[in-house]
Amino acid sequence: MTRKTDPFAFLAHQRQDPDLLPLEVRRSEFREIYKPFGQENAAEQAERCLDCGNPYCEWKCPVHNYIPNRLKLDGEGRIMEAATLCHETNSLPEVCGRICPQDRLCEQACTLATGFGAVTIGAIERYIVDEALAQGWRPDLSRVKTRPWSVGIVGAGPAGLACADVLTRNGVSVTVYDRYPEIGGLLSFGIPDFKLELAVMRRRREILEGAGVHFKLNCEIGRDIKAEDLENMHDALFFGTGTYKPVEARLPGADKGGIVPALEYLIGQTASLYGLDLPGYPHIDLAGEQVMVLGGGDTAMDCVRTAIRQGAKSVQCVYRRDQENMPGSPREVKHAMSEGVQFEFNTQPLELVHEGDRLTGLEVIRTRLVASDNGRARPEPIEGSEEVLPATALIFAFGYQPSPPDWFQSIGVNTDDWGLVKADDRLPGQTSNPAIFAAGDNVRGSDLVVTAVADAREAALSIIDYLESIRAGRKTA
Repeated sequence: MTRKTDPFAFLAHQRQDPDLLPLEVRRSEFREIYKPFGQENAAEQAERCLDCGNPYCEWKCPVHNYIPNRLKLDGEGRIMEAATLCHETNSLPEVCGRICPQDRLCEQACTLATGFGAVTIGAIERYIVDEALAQGWRPDLSRVKTRPWSVGIVGAGPAGLACADVLTRNGVSVTVYDRYPEIGGLLSFGIPDFKLELAVMRRRREILEGAGVHFKLNCEIGRDIKAEDLENMHDALFFGTGTYKPVEARLPGADKGGIVPALEYLIGQTASLYGLDLPGYPHIDLAGEQVMVLGGGDTAMDCVRTAIRQGAKSVQCVYRRDQENMPGSPREVKHAMSEGVQFEFNTQPLELVHEGDRLTGLEVIRTRLVASDNGRARPEPIEGSEEVLPATALIFAFGYQPSPPDWFQSIGVNTDDWGLVKADDRLPGQTSNPAIFAAGDNVRGSDLVVTAVADAREAALSIIDYLESIRAGRKTA
């Protein structure tokens, strides 16, 4: 067990989050809104950790980071060692430090959360990794023994990158294929720069390439390389293709125009910001528009906050339950409110209203929450509460579903009725084709970045077990 210099530091120092950029800057610029911690701030906040004998923060973290130990190292100024410890459990710690919903995971589970303020775990993680990388930290691969295997990874999102990281650290040759010109998937294109700047992913690419990972970008399987050829090129494959098909809202009037697809909107904004050529993702400028976003998750928050920065005349978020029952991060909701987004809670959409082909509003009905059999309160419409809210642009942000490509079938990868890849229990992540593995949203459904990282790291170990069994002549299927 680690030892603390001052076991009562949590009494002497209150919880402190990194400073925010001024509101007028946040509302107009696409850059991360939090200023980074300095060494003194990070060390002071790290010292607040109680070093619990059975740390709940670690158990609540999907990758089970060694949180108290790395906080101790940071408090002692041992940044390089702390960064190494971060990478033992997490392939993208600088990303998770920025966008993980710590308020629903590790920090919510912190013993100090109920009265004294949780340790600022996420901000310290970001500081540790950013500072160490700036000082030249890179993974030590000097003891890695090269193995005679090649693995192809389809998808350079969090799952694909995490799998590549673990395989490379175990001496396996890895090539990652992705249709975009940058790595990161939705980390780079679906998450706006005010939460995660593209420079963070570009730096991670340099680290992975330095470790030996090969990237083939602007490369789409099924178009540029046949799936059967890809299978023959490698000893095993891993699919981290995510979920990109939007959940549709079947509302009357939706076919008359005024609809802005959430994913196209977010990707198009990033592509425009960096001058990237992404066919199919035009820049949608909502300056001067009365924008209305339907949904209560993190994608909805990304959309409303993007519209604010584009200079929309007004931005509203419509959600059919109350604020307490929103699925997104409370922290993101708080930021959206402070930046000028108006929330219409307990409000259910009914019909889009048009004048000719021009969207003018959305008819809604107010709701009340009532008990349900599944334990989550359900919204019940209040008769006679209908009204029309003005809107000239409407964004559906109800999440995403898998859209498995046709070539999955050609190489024996089965999916369920929802389009999710079927992963059997033989080895974590192994599909119906024993030489192909998958993890992340295309197996689990839309979820957190950190869960995709956790699942993919486990799948990478399964790939190694599979390849070793083949060499040893053991059966795996």
